[in-house]
Amino acid sequence: MTIAGFGEIAEQLRRATVLIHSGGRGSGSGVIWTSEGTIVTNAHVAHGSKVRVQLWDGREFDAAVTARDPRRDLAALRIGADSLPAARLGDSSQLRPGELAIAIGNPLGFVGALTTGVIHAIGPLRALGSQTWVQATVRLAPGNSGGPLADAGGHVIGVNTMVAGRLALAIPSNAVRDFLASGGRACLGVTVHPVRLPRANGRALGLVLLEVEPGSPAAQASLMTGDILLGTEEKSFQSIDDLARAIDGEGLRLLRLEFLRGDYSRVRRVTVQLGIPNDGKDRIAA
Repeated sequence: MTIAGFGEIAEQLRRATVLIHSGGRGSGSGVIWTSEGTIVTNAHVAHGSKVRVQLWDGREFDAAVTARDPRRDLAALRIGADSLPAARLGDSSQLRPGELAIAIGNPLGFVGALTTGVIHAIGPLRALGSQTWVQATVRLAPGNSGGPLADAGGHVIGVNTMVAGRLALAIPSNAVRDFLASGGRACLGVTVHPVRLPRANGRALGLVLLEVEPGSPAAQASLMTGDILLGTEEKSFQSIDDLARAIDGEGLRLLRLEFLRGDYSRVRRVTVQLGIPNDGKDRIAA
């Protein structure tokens, strides 16, 4: 299928895509959301104490994290530049399976790489909770995370995030709009992964801590990599969404968590203080 002006569409998308360096752990991608310097990427891309953004023309800027949503794996950055080539934004609610999809990113060090496919579905995946994903047959690789997924007209309809089986998963553009309007969510400062627990523990599922960001609420409460979160004193965690709901909210507050450590034979409890100002350093997705 031939698309009129495809070369121009691809070039506009490349100019609206940035390269993000964060914390010395490789690089990812981001989307210039507004010409005044707002950039959207994944929370797991914008981690570490320093975030550096490189534009299509080679200019580099230090970026400040202005909002985060650990549940949706989104982060908003701000750089000191204006008149930027912002992406043209689409309405993800109008997507239909079978439409052409275009992904731009910086996989494996290749800046501005393009791949195409089709929209497979729009909706949740059972293993990933209730949130909606744009599911497409585009090929992603490390470094694509945070980059744009666009329709045939070059309108950004999602932010590429991960691969599930043979499908690329992107956060819908309408969800990104809602995130920017709300200003982000509270953050615990951890990266977690669901794990099945032995029946002897009396819990079916836990969330193992893969990373704990230094200086974050979790670190200040002495939580450690390898700990397994079980839930709050009121409710066991059945999914990552349950943790996101537990930490969500505004202002200073206390959250009592139950967890396992060491030989995992004893349930421990810890009180975490949420809503602590983090000076932009708390950038690990919960």
